Amino acid sequence: MNPFDLFKNMQNIQSQMQQMQSKLEELRATGSSGAGMVEITINGKMEVQSIHISEEVVDPSDIGTLEVLVASAFNSAVKEIQDRLKNEATALAGGMNS
Repeated sequence: MNPFDLFKNMQNIQSQMQQMQSKLEELRATGSSGAGMVEITINGKMEVQSIHISEEVVDPSDIGTLEVLVASAFNSAVKEIQDRLKNEATALAGGMNS
């Protein structure tokens, strides 16, 4: 293999990785639970961007239910992000074969 081709391929991979990093910050997914009473939006870096909790699920005598709803909404958002990233990685790998 020509060393210049190898170098060019490495540059292309580095460029694609940089593009993916910027996409991670822009990518958003919202998970919800309790029929939308709790919603959490995260980015592709798995950082929480926003949380919405409806008043009707805030019951000081039942914190456990709220904790379960928050965890469930977060897990839902993470799964959606993981699915999107998997699709992006598949598309990226397909482009590398070109």
